[in-house]
Amino acid sequence: MTPCLLIPHYNHSKQLPPVLDSLEGHGIDCVLVDDGSTEEHRQALAAMICDRPWVKLVQRPQNGGKGAAVKTGLHWAFEQGYSHAIQVDADGQHDLGDLPELLALCQAHPQALITGIPRYDDSVPRHRYWARYLTHVWVWIETLSLELKDTMCGFRVYPLASVVEVLRSQKLGDRMDFDPEIMVRMHWQGVPFIQRPTKVIYPEQGLSHFRALQDNWLISKMHTRLVFGMLWRAPKLLLRKGRSRHWSKASERGAMWGLKTLLWLYRHGGRWLCQGFLPLLIGYFYLTGTQARSASRDFLYRVAKAKQGPQAPRPGHWQSYRHFLNFGQAALAKLDAWSGRLDVGPAQFPNRHLLVELFEQRRGAVILTAHFGNIEIFRAAAESQFKPRINVLALTSHAAKFNAILKELNPESQVELLQVDDLGVETAMLLQERVSNGELVIIAGDRTSASNFGRVHYAPFLGAPAPFSVGPYVLASVLECPVYLMLGLPTPELHMEKLSDSLKGPRKERQAQIGRCIDDYAARLEREVLKHPLHWFNFYDFWLRDDALQLDKD
Repeated sequence: MTPCLLIPHYNHSKQLPPVLDSLEGHGIDCVLVDDGSTEEHRQALAAMICDRPWVKLVQRPQNGGKGAAVKTGLHWAFEQGYSHAIQVDADGQHDLGDLPELLALCQAHPQALITGIPRYDDSVPRHRYWARYLTHVWVWIETLSLELKDTMCGFRVYPLASVVEVLRSQKLGDRMDFDPEIMVRMHWQGVPFIQRPTKVIYPEQGLSHFRALQDNWLISKMHTRLVFGMLWRAPKLLLRKGRSRHWSKASERGAMWGLKTLLWLYRHGGRWLCQGFLPLLIGYFYLTGTQARSASRDFLYRVAKAKQGPQAPRPGHWQSYRHFLNFGQAALAKLDAWSGRLDVGPAQFPNRHLLVELFEQRRGAVILTAHFGNIEIFRAAAESQFKPRINVLALTSHAAKFNAILKELNPESQVELLQVDDLGVETAMLLQERVSNGELVIIAGDRTSASNFGRVHYAPFLGAPAPFSVGPYVLASVLECPVYLMLGLPTPELHMEKLSDSLKGPRKERQAQIGRCIDDYAARLEREVLKHPLHWFNFYDFWLRDDALQLDKD
């Protein structure tokens, strides 16, 4: 990543020096675009940058407006080989103390446009504050989304390749209409967004170039163009809205009330009552879950093509409904396992000795599983025979609620469901002691993390590359423990095998090891999914590329 700062400037030479002083310590080149300032200010700029070699001055021959200056700077920075441009106003409105966080977000999410959401103090003119909301409403209409919280804040990070592509293909406004328009058009292009609050002030000696009549007229025309542009894009935008959410946003619809309903039935009538109501409950979810139903049929079609070739017929609603129904049966198995009522006997299964050795040696391990089959028989077997501590990592905010239900069913359970937002250093520290004590860490390898956008490895899966999170494997390398694969087959039976003794080593070598390990995991999961397709429970677009996702960082 090679970022630069981008400051559009017009007659702000008196306000600019403290801004440059605040930026100097960050060690980043600055592109200062002078938009045809008067001779007095141009001379002041020339003197100002004499002892600041990190500032590159780009002169525009005449004033064209803030948008024109930003566009000039973006094109110039891209041609010079910079990867990102961090736009900062010249008048000192922005809290430059937030710059390190913007850079960190940029490093983690290089394809995203990162922008501030203003938090104003009492210095903001009230008419300016309320007038922004009119633009917000128009932007929500133009994008058919509430995703963009503020499009007028000039403190933002542009991914240059994406923004220059938009600038080269479309004509955008040159003045105050540029800031909201470029965000709407990049949203149309599917560029991901990250938005974070930032403090914005209006300095007492501030100089505004906003022209009330002319600029409001230009902004009105811009919104008119964008509304008409939205109309013919509406089908695509609506389809993308349905398909481009991360699984943690899209696939948990109604999960809690559905599970609570099953729990109530289970407590008052046992498994038989649940079995009686399950087809109706699942039927409701099937009829109302448009996105999940579409994802199910798409997945089953991929399976059919993998087995029969490109001429395979598309699966019908009955087959997809059975897919949903098997998911409901798996939920019942969870209740059986969590309540201690699932009798697995001696739990014999191929490679059982691998698990026995872990328990007898009190050796910790990372066990990768998947949303496949009935993994609950492992929990039941472990609790009834070995009494280890099992730490199940979950990547959604529902985990705490699920944990509460688990404790209600079986207060003596040795399973702890841990909700984590990030498979990073804090998670590793949390689990290090537990693994050292011989505890097991179980995590599903077929879900990506919403907070680690872009940290995926694309492995072949049912005929197309699919994103698999690298987080579990990095975690295993930090914990310095072996990695196993365990799948609960529908028979019921457990499938267990070792994927790696260790993922330690130099960084480049470790990355290659992780890639091979993920490929092995995906291949083995694919093999079992092809045998039992109705028992794989990922009701979202599993093959959606990570860089096509909309990010919600509110």
